[in-house]
This record gives sequence, C-alpha cells and structure tokens, in this order.
Amino acid sequence: MSRYRTEPVFRHDSAARTGVLLVNLGTPAAPTAAALRPYLKQFLSDPRVVEIPRAVWWLILNGIILNTRPKASAKKYASIWTDEGSPLMVHTMRQSKLLAGYLAKAGHDDLDVDFAMRYGAPSIEDTLDAMRARGCTRILVVPMYPQYSASTTATVSDEVGRCLARWRNQPEMRFVRDFNDHPGYIAALVRSVREHWQVHGEPERLLLSFHGVPRRSLELGDPYHCECHKTGRLVAEGLGVARERVLVTFQSRFGKAEWLKPYTQPTLEHLAAQGVRRVDVMCPGFVADCLETLEEIALECKEAFLEKGGQSFHYIPCLNERHDWIEGLATLVRSHLGNWLEITPPDASARLATLERARTLGAGQ
Repeated sequence: MSRYRTEPVFRHDSAARTGVLLVNLGTPAAPTAAALRPYLKQFLSDPRVVEIPRAVWWLILNGIILNTRPKASAKKYASIWTDEGSPLMVHTMRQSKLLAGYLAKAGHDDLDVDFAMRYGAPSIEDTLDAMRARGCTRILVVPMYPQYSASTTATVSDEVGRCLARWRNQPEMRFVRDFNDHPGYIAALVRSVREHWQVHGEPERLLLSFHGVPRRSLELGDPYHCECHKTGRLVAEGLGVARERVLVTFQSRFGKAEWLKPYTQPTLEHLAAQGVRRVDVMCPGFVADCLETLEEIALECKEAFLEKGGQSFHYIPCLNERHDWIEGLATLVRSHLGNWLEITPPDASARLATLERARTLGAGQ
C-alpha cells in the first residue's frame, strides 16, 4: 500500500483555484451519549489538549471519563440544540457562506470558501480532499480562534500537516495565527456591546469570559493569557468605560490542576455577594455561540449569579453572523491572501491551448 493517497484525475484545461478554509473546534453529531463518546474521545485524545503522560491519560480517559462524561454532556447539549442542529455547526456554516458572499461582492467570486471542524464532522481531512477535488492549489487556513493557544490554533496546524503528509501533490499553504487585536474583530465586539446597552442599559460590570487553559501552559510559554487580556483592554478602550468595570475571566475548567484565573463563575458569585446587582457577560474567545456560551454562561453562570443575590444577568451573544464581523473577517482573509488575489485565472481559450500542448507531449487530458 502506498503511503500517499491517490490524487484526483488532473486535467490540463482546468484552472487552479484559491481556497479559504475556516476551522472551528467541533461538535458531536447529536445530543446523545452515543454521539458524545467518539467526539470526546477524539477531542480528549489530542496531546495538545491534554498534556498528561499518554499511558496515564489513556487509563483515565478510557476507564473513567468516557464511561461517565458522555451522558452528562449529552444533557447539556440537548438544552441548547436547535432544529437545525448544533449551534456551533449552524453558525460556522452560515459564516462560511456569508464570507464567500462578502468576498464575491469585493470582486473575488472565484475563491473557494469552505469550513471544517477540528473534531467531529466535517473533518479537516474530508474538507481538504473536497477542496483539492475542486482544483484548489492554494489554501488559506483560518482557525476561528481569535487568541492563539497551542491547544486550539496549533492543533489545527498539526492536523492540516498530518493530512497533507499523505498528499503527493501538495497545495501552497498559508495560515492565520490569531486575530485577537484585529480592528474588524474588535470593532464588531464593541458595537455588539453598545447595541445591547442601547436596548437594556449599562451594567455595573462587564465580564469578558474566555475559555480557560491550565496555568502551566502560560508558564511553558503559551501566549494565550496575554492575548486574552489584550483583547479585553482593546474592548474596554473601544467602549470608553473605566477599565475596572470590564473584567477578564476564564471559564470551562477541567480536572484538579490550577487553570488561568480569575475563574468566571466564582467571580460572578463574588460580585453578587459584594452587592453588584447587574452584570453583562460576553465571550470574545468564541466567534460562534456553542455549548460553552449558551449552556455554561447563559444558563449555569446566570443561575449561580442570581442564587448569590444578583438581580440581573445579561448574556451578550457571540459575533455569529453579525455583518460587521463578517466584513471584518473578509478584511482579515483578504490581507492574508495577499498576492494570491492578484492571480487571474486563465480564460477558456488559454485553458484549451494548455490542454492541446499537453496532448502533444503525450497527456491524455
């Protein structure tokens, strides 16, 4: 068996295309324990996600976690599942289509825009294969994580590399590393908050809750913590409010090790106990609403804040399909595509001439 996968049939009269691949974290296929088990196994088996010696972690994962967590997680997913499916899947699919539309409006209707999930389906491998079949020889990969982390952005790069290692004819590749301070992203966050405040008034505190990672990752050199705080600072400056009114916190802890602090839920409980009556919470580390925002923040954290004496809790949705965000994303993508946008596809006569020359040299098609 060859170590390389079979290449698609090549036609000399076809035009090479440029592709844009959006990649988000992933989602189970259904809100059931049966669907959660393979999804969690793939996710938690990634050594970038869990940096514990493999032999020890294999026993914990397969002996405990995969026998207990799927059922509990399924109930949480069921509480936020929609008629269209997983919110993360729905929003990412819409973002991909809207991005293609914005790029086409800017004169780039020849771009191939698609999306994939790092864990679950559609997989990076399957989507790259589909883009290759459509003639993409240049691909820009956009991990949809504003703040770089080894456990998110880097694992996308790892998986793309693993897939391409089996290609004989590899495409030219570019990657977006992060966009934590991109003007379009920051402006969309600020406008989202302002629009919410115009309708509901301003809170005493605005929490910017980011997904947590073990504190050890910071000590080992991961820049995620710094990039989260930079985003928080830029949002506060954009809103023009006192910095002490905007708090950066971290959610979604797992296990007993110390993670980045302050933790979101304990911070909310402390604020309520201190007499803060209203808080608003936004999750800038997610560009699409998902389990961590809709269930953990909008439901669990709201309940915790109110139980401790808080009176009003508002969750400000992720950027999702906001037009200012998609416009900012299009600007980000165009800047990274760079000179690829200057490549003019050959017209029909030029492609035919290429085919005829190839045939004179013995090519079949």
